[in-house]
Amino acid sequence: MSGYMNASREDDPVHTVRTVARIAQMLIELRDEYVQRPRPDTLQQIQQRLEDLCHLKVDLDAKVAAQTADE
Repeated sequence: MSGYMNASREDDPVHTVRTVARIAQMLIELRDEYVQRPRPDTLQQIQQRLEDLCHLKVDLDAKVAAQTADE
């Protein structure tokens, strides 16, 4: 896969899926950071990223429902 990606509209599910992937990568990096040096602020960052994922799930659920209704 090349490093170049086409831009997507914010209401496009592709945008949401890409955001999920970026947050997942952040979580991996935060995990590694926490394993090396356990700190409460790192745990808070992990918790925030998980919260972000929960919001994205709700958003993606709505987009899937809208696409299903259109079909």
